[in-house]
Amino acid sequence: MHIHLPALSGIILTYLLVFSRVGAMMMLLPGVGTMGVPARVRLVLALAVSFALTPTVQGQYPAAAPQTMLSLVILIGQEITAGVLVGAMAAVIMSALQVAGFLIASQIGLAYAQTLDPTQNTQGAVVGNFLTLLGTVMIFATDLHHLAIGAIAGSYRMLPPGAALPTGDMAQLVIKLVSSSFALGFQLAAPFLVFGFAIYAALGVLAKLMPQLQIFFVAVPINILCGFVIMLAMLGSIITLFLNFYTTSMGTFL
Repeated sequence: MHIHLPALSGIILTYLLVFSRVGAMMMLLPGVGTMGVPARVRLVLALAVSFALTPTVQGQYPAAAPQTMLSLVILIGQEITAGVLVGAMAAVIMSALQVAGFLIASQIGLAYAQTLDPTQNTQGAVVGNFLTLLGTVMIFATDLHHLAIGAIAGSYRMLPPGAALPTGDMAQLVIKLVSSSFALGFQLAAPFLVFGFAIYAALGVLAKLMPQLQIFFVAVPINILCGFVIMLAMLGSIITLFLNFYTTSMGTFL
């Protein structure tokens, strides 16, 4: 296969470069780039978004193809890097639910119940996987997946083609998103942490008063039952807080 660089000019070159950025972002964007979405679907979405976005950003790309293959490879590599950076930062937002799920599972005694997370294709706590799947479903149900599509167009404002990567600003944004996601996960699990402290303190007193009581066999069922009751009562608030955080965080890319 031979690539003729003079033929890569105008709209064809722009489409190639836009697809490089969009395709990289589609692999990582929340709700779109999860492992549960088939690769062919993500490919079709990337091609469609690239086709729609190319006319609007054509002016930011060079009209003529680079003179050498190395220059073209560097240009494509810059676009892929920009797409991976924005997509990875957007994926960090979803980690808030995993953090909350792990803390909740550890508190109510389900941390050892590891299941496959279809969104990341990894093993995780069953509560974290449940919250991640529910959060992904609610993103689509509330049409917030449009923010992920809008982040693709917004990436051209944050990372213009051909410009040097603003490493300082990107590092600050990554730190902000990571800290905010961890803080939100801790806040979502806060009721369960308070409940765990109270019930373990009560069981500790009970163990001192009745040393002959097998406290482990009493504590585990009570812990799991009360944990599920609290989750049933708090699930709506947990997802609402996450969706608000998702909307605010994804708005930084628009």
